[in-house]
Amino acid sequence: MTGDLVDDAGRTSAPDTYARLVAELNAAGARYRLIDHAPEGRTELVSAMRGHDVAQAAKCLVVMVKLGKKQTRYVLAVVPGDSRLELAAVKALLGGTYVAFATTDKAEQLAGSVTGTVLPFSYSPQLELIADPRLLTFPEVFFNAGRLDRSVALATDDYVRMARPRVESITAALS
Repeated sequence: MTGDLVDDAGRTSAPDTYARLVAELNAAGARYRLIDHAPEGRTELVSAMRGHDVAQAAKCLVVMVKLGKKQTRYVLAVVPGDSRLELAAVKALLGGTYVAFATTDKAEQLAGSVTGTVLPFSYSPQLELIADPRLLTFPEVFFNAGRLDRSVALATDDYVRMARPRVESITAALS
């Protein structure tokens, strides 16, 4: 891949995010396939393009949790695409006093890619990875590969082996 990737708002993702992912998948002997599609970052729309149930999509959300007034932690919450993240559950897991979605700038800085392309892997020591167990019940998980025009279908057991997420119930069904 050459050059930066640009989303609809003109923001760029570092090209090394995609390259790093593919290199790590190959080095780990992961069972995966790449899926090219029209540029799209919205879970429901890209799931249809990729041809799978939206529940198999790894929706990746960066959350800020305050622990008192002086300490802040960030979580990469990975949930099934047909679910809503329960912020209160994340707050309780970390013993927080306040929880909110991270600002777009902070989320993209920590994730290393633009909104809609965030990987279900954390490459930042400041970003704790928590995955909802319902996503892990499928044989494969699907996610944008650090870019809007290419996705990965990854064997779930390889995802768990490589990413080593903290597995906790953090979702509610969308209504």
